[in-house]
Amino acid sequence: MRLLRAVAIFALWFLAISATVGAVPMLTQPQGEPWQMPQSLLAHSPFHSFLVPGLLLLVSNGLVSVYVLFLAFRRTRGYALWIAAQGCILLGWLIVECILIRLVIWPHYMYGAVALVLIASGLGLNRASGREFRAVA
Repeated sequence: MRLLRAVAIFALWFLAISATVGAVPMLTQPQGEPWQMPQSLLAHSPFHSFLVPGLLLLVSNGLVSVYVLFLAFRRTRGYALWIAAQGCILLGWLIVECILIRLVIWPHYMYGAVALVLIASGLGLNRASGREFRAVA
């Protein structure tokens, strides 16, 4: 359980830092080419600049990861499900991003692996704590 928690904390830390660092240029240069990403990537999306995607990235994968990291450090009740939920948020982000930009590149695979690690470790921690998630019928 210690190893699982350590892996989850590392993945959350990595995601929080990289999402925040990735969002900042999108917010400061929304009409430009942040991270050398051309505006043409947004051609098939509802966005005309990188401002809204940058805000969404910052909040959903940056700030929420920091919050979940805080819960994990404090071992707040239910933190394991928050970890799994953050993995689902990241995976959802990746799927929508790939559909909207119509492109899949190596970082998508890497962050997809991070998402799966978060989901698996969160569910594993939840199960180990004896609080299995049960769907209400």
